[in-house]
Amino acid sequence: MEKAAGSPSVGGSYPQKNAEILSSQYGINLFLAGLLLTFAWAVHAVGISKSHLLSYLITLMLIQLLWMLWYLGRSCTQRRLIRDKDTHAGARWLKCGITLFAVITLILDSFKIGYYIDFSNCLSPTEGIFPVTHAVHTILQVYFLWCHAKDIIQSFKTLERFGVIHSVFTNLLLWTNGVLTESKHQLNEHKERLITLGFGNITIVLDDHAPQCNCTTTTLCSIFSQGIYYLYPFNIEYHILASTMLYVLWKNIGRKVEHHQQRKTPFKFHGITVGMIFGLVVLTSTIAIVVVYLIQIGRSKIKSELALTMFYLHAIFVLALMCTAGIVALLIYRLEDRSLDNSKNPARKLDAELLVGTAAGSWLLSWGSILAIICAQAHPKYTWYNLPYSVLVIIEKYIQNLFIIESIHREQEKVNDDIKTLRIVTISRGSSLSLTPSYKEIYNGRAAPESGEVPCLLKGSGCGRENDHGAKEETSQDKSSVMHSASDISFYSRNSVTNNKRRILKNIAAFLFLCNLSLWIPPAFGCRPEYDNGLEEIVFGFEPWIIVVNLAMPFSIFYRMHSAASLFEVNCKT
Repeated sequence: MEKAAGSPSVGGSYPQKNAEILSSQYGINLFLAGLLLTFAWAVHAVGISKSHLLSYLITLMLIQLLWMLWYLGRSCTQRRLIRDKDTHAGARWLKCGITLFAVITLILDSFKIGYYIDFSNCLSPTEGIFPVTHAVHTILQVYFLWCHAKDIIQSFKTLERFGVIHSVFTNLLLWTNGVLTESKHQLNEHKERLITLGFGNITIVLDDHAPQCNCTTTTLCSIFSQGIYYLYPFNIEYHILASTMLYVLWKNIGRKVEHHQQRKTPFKFHGITVGMIFGLVVLTSTIAIVVVYLIQIGRSKIKSELALTMFYLHAIFVLALMCTAGIVALLIYRLEDRSLDNSKNPARKLDAELLVGTAAGSWLLSWGSILAIICAQAHPKYTWYNLPYSVLVIIEKYIQNLFIIESIHREQEKVNDDIKTLRIVTISRGSSLSLTPSYKEIYNGRAAPESGEVPCLLKGSGCGRENDHGAKEETSQDKSSVMHSASDISFYSRNSVTNNKRRILKNIAAFLFLCNLSLWIPPAFGCRPEYDNGLEEIVFGFEPWIIVVNLAMPFSIFYRMHSAASLFEVNCKT
């Protein structure tokens, strides 16, 4: 009988798993085709132009637009149906973050449209169609994620799997295109600066994709061309966030969830003043360092070396503080005895995998720098600061990943319910120790002072026998009062220690949140000592090291933003 009962579930799960495998293979092939097309354009392959790449991306976006419109239309017709929701997916703060990045992405698209209008005589029409299509795609996709990121799809599952996975890899290809375009711009600037550091033996060949005609309005063209590259970091973060949210939606298709209400965890500034102050100091100083770095680097050899030294010293100090804060948080966790939440949660599993996976990018760069310092024959003074910097980058990410992953897996405390229960039980047994004025007034009879009567709740079953057993009950209540007073004092001492630990953890999470935002800014806006140091390029060769940096840097940048988002969630949950 058990075998017969279990067979439908097996038969029902096989098509679902089969559809998941088929859709994932479709998405991977879609991505690989676009990746090769992007690579062919980047290396100036014969017969491949930018218009071919943009045409492919436009086609993918149009297909996704059709699928999203079909899904939204079907959702409107079935609005009365009760749908399952994944309460862990699509948090409000995550939606607000992706909306902010989307708004800046729309500004980027408007700059691209203006740039196309000024150079329309020598640009392909696809370069004008692409930003328009991308703007429409961005608006509809943000609306879709706001309304349906939490959905657990139970109908048309096979079709929806293909639609969602198509959206995931479309965003990944748009992210790849943004990363490549921004990296080529950074590489051109880096090649121009190398000569000022004395590396004249490196051949400077600029990879120029500039239009071969004059601009109609010189001032506007300069604003558009320069502004585009300052906005690309936000566009890159937008697409990677969208792909992760869509991936969680894809994993939730056909999933069966337990129907229990998740406690809301709003963000509160109360109790995190210390962490916020120290974090804001780090953020302000980092912005100042980046501004000075970008002004000084490339001006002269001396100024470039001073800029690199300043960057390394500041980063070493910040990373040392972050390591210390992370170690303190982990020690607090070791002193606590709280169980972990091991329930199935695609969003939480993806967060942990992304933290470790993207950290590998900066670990690769750090080990490359360490190896270059060991193997190099000549060592300028500023390169020695790179050694502790690289070591601290490895250690800091290791500690921070442990802290974040353990934090998002820890079960939330239910302190308030326990306190309320203890108050009611303690007072109903006749305790003379007042826990709060409100409960004392309610349960000790001050709600009716005119009559002078005490509610029966306080006296339990002895209300009707007060005259007969008055003396005996008064004696037992006195003994009970002393016992419960001692237990209340013990509870408050334990609760005070717990609150102090929570306050420290919240301050640490707030501090690390702002520190990760601070460390996201330098590489995102062109402050990249891995380019400007020059030592690694001598040891490994110019082209090999540049390839390593261009592959690893996007993951390193994403790691900081993803860590900041995860730490925000940790702060809300603690």
